[in-house]
Amino acid sequence: MVIITEYNEQDDIPPSSSPVEEVKDKNATKAIEENKKGLQAPNIGNVLDLDNYSCGQSVQEVKVANNATEAIEENKKGHLAPTIGNGLDLDNYSCGQSVQEVKEANNATEVLEENKKGPLAPNIDNGLDLDNYCWGQSLQEVYVNILVPQGTKSRFIVCDIKRNHLTVGLKGQPPIVDGELYGPVKVEACFWTLEDQKSISLLLTKIDQMNWWKWVVKGEPELDTEKVEQITSLSELDPETRSSVETVMFDQR
Repeated sequence: MVIITEYNEQDDIPPSSSPVEEVKDKNATKAIEENKKGLQAPNIGNVLDLDNYSCGQSVQEVKVANNATEAIEENKKGHLAPTIGNGLDLDNYSCGQSVQEVKEANNATEVLEENKKGPLAPNIDNGLDLDNYCWGQSLQEVYVNILVPQGTKSRFIVCDIKRNHLTVGLKGQPPIVDGELYGPVKVEACFWTLEDQKSISLLLTKIDQMNWWKWVVKGEPELDTEKVEQITSLSELDPETRSSVETVMFDQR
């Protein structure tokens, strides 16, 4: 007995996707197109499903990443917060410093800020160390030392000392020191010398030998004369000044 059934070639074609699956595929395609327009929504692993791979991260990792992003944004607004080593972790290197180094840096900054607010503390010569020269003084005289290029000849130096004005420099160049003196000087008792062809030394003899100068030329930083090293003995003064001091002391008594 032979049973004959109908054969259809379409029976060998695998069934196509169901209507529901087609809708899901369309939604997935739509989501991809939407994601291209802006930020992408995370998958259940808190990251993304991309074309060639997918990735995820834990809740803790998400929090750490968010905190790091917030810290970066805050740091862009001002000074950076230090690491546990009192330094910074930058893109290409990290650095740190000891507690002592931090204190020294802070102290140096405080000194600079204080100096900007008022008179400066004197150097060991009762004067100041400035950018282009340094100076010191006694009650009778003012000493100025100006650095010049090594090998400078005396014929290249311009030095004009007047009763109330001082100009020092090199020929063909702007003056190194130029301005009104703090107090009048005895021109005939002032002089300058070239030391080792690298510095100019000036001695200025004060007319008023009872007061400390606060600066050499007007416009320079001011010296705190209350912090200068006071004279301990009248014998350190010349006869004329000593006589004047004794007269003042007698009048005060």
